[in-house]
Amino acid sequence: MFVSSLSSRSAFLAYFLSTSAAALTGTTPAVAQVAAPDSSFVQAVAEAAAADEAVAAFYRETGYAAIWTDADDAARRNALLLTLSRAGDHALPVSRYDAGALLAALRSAQSERDRGQVEVQMTEAFLDYARDVQTGVLVPKKVDAGIVREVPVRDRRVQLDAFLASDPADYLRNLPPSAPEYSQLMRVRFDLMQQIAAGGWGPEVGSNRLEPGDSGDAVVALRDRLIAMGYLRPTASAEYDAAMRKAVETFQITHGLTVDGVAGASTIEEINVGPEDRLKSVLVAMERMRWMEPDLGTRHVWVNLPDFTARIVDHGRDTFVTRAVVGKASGDLKTPEFSDQMELMVLNPSWSVPRSITTKEYLPLLKANPNAAGHLKIVDRSGREVSRASIDFSRYTAANFPFAMRQPPSDGNALGKVKFLFPNQYNIYLHDTPQKQLFSQEVRAYSHGCIRLADPIDFAYAMLAPQSADPKAEFDGQLKTKAESSIKLTSPVPVHLVYFTAFPDAKGEMTYRRDIYGRDAEIFRALSDAGVALGDVQG
Repeated sequence: MFVSSLSSRSAFLAYFLSTSAAALTGTTPAVAQVAAPDSSFVQAVAEAAAADEAVAAFYRETGYAAIWTDADDAARRNALLLTLSRAGDHALPVSRYDAGALLAALRSAQSERDRGQVEVQMTEAFLDYARDVQTGVLVPKKVDAGIVREVPVRDRRVQLDAFLASDPADYLRNLPPSAPEYSQLMRVRFDLMQQIAAGGWGPEVGSNRLEPGDSGDAVVALRDRLIAMGYLRPTASAEYDAAMRKAVETFQITHGLTVDGVAGASTIEEINVGPEDRLKSVLVAMERMRWMEPDLGTRHVWVNLPDFTARIVDHGRDTFVTRAVVGKASGDLKTPEFSDQMELMVLNPSWSVPRSITTKEYLPLLKANPNAAGHLKIVDRSGREVSRASIDFSRYTAANFPFAMRQPPSDGNALGKVKFLFPNQYNIYLHDTPQKQLFSQEVRAYSHGCIRLADPIDFAYAMLAPQSADPKAEFDGQLKTKAESSIKLTSPVPVHLVYFTAFPDAKGEMTYRRDIYGRDAEIFRALSDAGVALGDVQG
């Protein structure tokens, strides 16, 4: 403890007054010798920790030794208080582990019992901060049923033991996600707060369409917002000239819009989104980054749902990118978010119609006309084809329909020529599609949940490249047989179905997308309820 007895309250307070400032600067003053825990300290720790079994067990098993409030704990204590004082940089609920409140508790402590209570407060603050900054403030499934990602939350006792076995400053520094995108999001957060403090990006553009050659007040408003957002160099021109067209094109690229240099309705709608809303997207993206596994895989597939793309990433670099169609923005058709391992691809696949589609969409048609959806086979539980003429469809409901539906391999098969499987309970996979026209749409949310690829054959070649001397010949040879077959990936590849409406691109430039499923809005509301604020610009 700091002193063997607290007979001198003034000496006790003097010590904390000397260390409180040091705690926020990282310096450590000289301290007294450590003695065995006082009984009142032990009792206070036991009582304060009783509600948290992990913390209570830790102190019991370590003989109620202090880890924060003894004299030789200064380095650990200072590292924690300094880190907690900066928790707002990570857009966390700072009131959970308020460094100022902890310092105030330390300063006001008048007895060993008081010190024991502060000791546990600091342990709880450390554990809460470590969990929040490492694996997120929220439990994804509790925010939205479609976010089924398994978050790698660390055991609280394991967290404590690992911390005590490490350099405290280094350990705390390494808790947040190490991905460069996370640091970039932190920087963008600060920049946006500065923009908001400076008055934002100016008046909204009051027009539904502006194009090259136009002039007037709306063009001036467009000009000023493009300048404020960094897409256009400062200019006094009131004309929609070549420079403005180029700026609009760049904006369209970074916001996932049709790139034509014309400020149409959807482009102006996105231009009019203010820095406050962009900041919300950034804060949500930081939380989502904390939910991800720290190791995405040296090679992995990254499907960002609101970006409508699927990417193969090797050693942090995009090596293949294709447009994608994702689940419709309605009911249970929204594509869920999770990670898994891609194991094989199926060529010339048959389509086993999901039961939800069979009973909700096709059964009503079959009741009206038994020959409806003639491209699909009716099969029994054993997979044997059943004649439609032998079935009285009117007898069945969605609950008791005993048959399934299957589409054999064909040019018109709903899965196209290939599907990519990462077996999961949600029956989600990547696949080809005969509906190629959908890939020209700006917003591509049309499927029943699976991911349709614009360039599935080239995607297959890229996936096979690490294991085949001639992936094109291997794939094409099996495809030409027209028979259903499969190719196993010798090394399963992680697949991450993610949902980022704010994310840095490969060059570190920020990109933004629309919240097509409304999930980001739900997450931000939950973060706000948890105590996360948009924040004020610091220093």
